[in-house]
Amino acid sequence: MNERTPLLGQVALVTGAGRGIGAAISQKLAELGASLVLSGRTRETLETTQAMIRTRGGKAQVEPCDVSDLASIEGLASRLDEHFHRLDILVNNAGVGWFSGPLHEMTPETWEKILNTNLRGVFFAVRAFAPLMIRAKTGHIVNISSLAGKNPLPRGAAYAASKWGLNGLSYSVAEELRPYNIRVSVVCPGSVDTELGPHTGKDSNKMLKPDDVAHVVAALVTQTSQSFISEVLLRPTQKP
Repeated sequence: MNERTPLLGQVALVTGAGRGIGAAISQKLAELGASLVLSGRTRETLETTQAMIRTRGGKAQVEPCDVSDLASIEGLASRLDEHFHRLDILVNNAGVGWFSGPLHEMTPETWEKILNTNLRGVFFAVRAFAPLMIRAKTGHIVNISSLAGKNPLPRGAAYAASKWGLNGLSYSVAEELRPYNIRVSVVCPGSVDTELGPHTGKDSNKMLKPDDVAHVVAALVTQTSQSFISEVLLRPTQKP
């Protein structure tokens, strides 16, 4: 390990790694020396991220997985443990949104999809992967939330509810895992220039970029061992 590759020898799992923020985080952690496990529901997009990492000399393997399915998550945890015998970094990034109308017009099926992915999926991931970190008595969990978990979001109430819940989960799990030297952080970005959010009328040149979020994650997982940043609120310099 040297100053340019502080994560050399570490294993990092990123969910929702096929595009946008997840792909940017994966590439950044690979640049820092980590071996990446790329998780998501679509193999083709994950392979695109994998190819970009390998082109730059990094290490990455593709592991399709649905975070809202406990059996799928547990299967991935078993394969990861068998292959690497460790997990140093878990980035819970997979998420979905719905910004098309008020809550009373949302179908129960849409509600379930959003909460199952954005909140229950993180519970499943922590349940499956925290034991590997507890066994090693080290690790870092980073949950990608949103400023929608801090502020009202009209026409996005279910998404906001999932992120408010994720924030509360993150703060509480951080206290549970601190005795095992495991650091849990939550990152709350504002509007990011991806396919997920409602960007109508916004200037994309002023919006946050996926690399901005990746930069924050890199800072979190490379900080000195005696401290951790529990929360980051990330805003664009100018309102888009």
